[in-house]
Amino acid sequence: MNIANVEQIKKNLMKNLFLLLAISVTFLFSSCEGPQGPPGPPGYDNLGQVFETNINFNEGNNYSRLITFPNNIEVFESDVVLVYLLEDVVNGYDVWTPLPQTYFLNQGTLLYTFDHTFLDVNIFLDANFNLNTLGSDFTNDQIFRIAILPSEYANADLTMDELMNNLHIETSDIEILPN
Repeated sequence: MNIANVEQIKKNLMKNLFLLLAISVTFLFSSCEGPQGPPGPPGYDNLGQVFETNINFNEGNNYSRLITFPNNIEVFESDVVLVYLLEDVVNGYDVWTPLPQTYFLNQGTLLYTFDHTFLDVNIFLDANFNLNTLGSDFTNDQIFRIAILPSEYANADLTMDELMNNLHIETSDIEILPN
């Protein structure tokens, strides 16, 4: 036997050993069976939640209202909070406008806006004029819907209808908070 033949035999032996090892590992991992593990925790089937509140803005509340999120709604710091103002009802259909919303009035510029934490949302009026001169059309019985959504909706520019459809939420599912 010469050296070339010995090297060829070693090469073939290594190939066969590698193939045998690959087949053994594949068989070992594909044939593992055992008892079924315990069931996992129940899944979270609601991607987002919406609730509604009615606000009367006045000098006494500094034209703002701090709304604590209901206990049955879990909010994470990464969640997105959107607020919509019921601007009108046309032919029986609600017209919802996302905040911030700006109005240009004779007195100046009025802004409905909000800020939030993962515990609450503050809805307030801001203006470049004295808010005491504002008519009741802009301050009394203002209805807002607050939507809490997972972070993947952060850049979504959804209307209230799109939001409700995407989250499979019916109007009857919306919790209405007391004043």
